[in-house]
Amino acid sequence: ISIIVYMSYKGKKSLKNVFGSKEGYNLYADIYNNNVVYLNTFEENTVLKLMGNLTNKKALDIGCGTGRLIQDLINSGADVTAIDVSEEMVKIAKNKFRTVNISVADVENLPFEDNSFDFVVASFLIVHLKTLTKAFDEIYRVLKDGGEFLVTNINQRKAPKIELESGERIVIKSYYHRPEDVIKALEYSFFKIEKEEFIREGKTWINQIIKVRK
Repeated sequence: ISIIVYMSYKGKKSLKNVFGSKEGYNLYADIYNNNVVYLNTFEENTVLKLMGNLTNKKALDIGCGTGRLIQDLINSGADVTAIDVSEEMVKIAKNKFRTVNISVADVENLPFEDNSFDFVVASFLIVHLKTLTKAFDEIYRVLKDGGEFLVTNINQRKAPKIELESGERIVIKSYYHRPEDVIKALEYSFFKIEKEEFIREGKTWINQIIKVRK
């Protein structure tokens, strides 16, 4: 595992090429799609293991990107719905999974009715959220009673510069969340913590993976 994920970018504080998630990932979508194997190394199959058997369950992938977890959800037996804030990411995901309902949407304003899903996963998402309560409340709302939510928290204190195909380097805004603060936010939204695991490199934690229940 490369620890570059949580290294800070250097340069002037007034760096111009800083984008929010939507704009940044619209620019980065094609390259992101080619890096899914690298992204998987930050989870070491833990997300897949905690996902379990989802046969005949309705699952929602929030921040689906170009569909990195969609095939895993399908393989687990789930009826999959997926969303992302980036139109370009969604476009690629739709081309890869033509029978899956994939749309552009924001985690803080989910376009679904209460109690719609048995399972929700959000990987590499909360690093792009400044605060967590609104998102967690929305996820709680769309989950059925007893439904499960699986969330990952990448250790990224400041966003790295990423290079586009044009050679331009940009930064997509990100926010560092201490593991204990993520747990508190989940509990504040009335989730019950079921399991917490860490991916580590030596003594440094790389990724916090949490499974909770409504």
